[in-house]
Amino acid sequence: MGLVLILTFSLSGHGVGASGAVTHMVAGTGLVVATEATKANAYLGPMVSDGNPMGSWITWEVLGMVIGAMAAAFMAGRFRVQLDGQCSVGTPQRVTKALIGGFLAGFGARIAGGCTSGLGLSGAATLGVAAFVFLGVFFATGLIVSRLVKGV
Repeated sequence: MGLVLILTFSLSGHGVGASGAVTHMVAGTGLVVATEATKANAYLGPMVSDGNPMGSWITWEVLGMVIGAMAAAFMAGRFRVQLDGQCSVGTPQRVTKALIGGFLAGFGARIAGGCTSGLGLSGAATLGVAAFVFLGVFFATGLIVSRLVKGV
């Protein structure tokens, strides 16, 4: 991971990250569905000011990860679509908890200014104080929620 961080900082001037790509995809969708409202939005507007949400480095990084992972899986003969859990998807309660957890994690990533890879890894690699605070709160919250949800 250290080598990947060095390469991404050297080649792109940015660290790694993922959650920002979702925001750029939302902005791009908003540009198509509600052009004027998206451009007028204080948060999404700057992402589409040039009319091209695909111009963001983080969007290309995430697309590259997906394409690279699929290519590696195909070359290794290990590509398959698989959903684990009861009856392939799981119980409605499990799916609901996963969706709520995913939404909260994504919301927290936007509030914190990055996800575990962007803020945690890249921020910690540059010795950013916010990264260490984020990682501590992230792990502590995970332990508390695990205790409350599963009683572990």
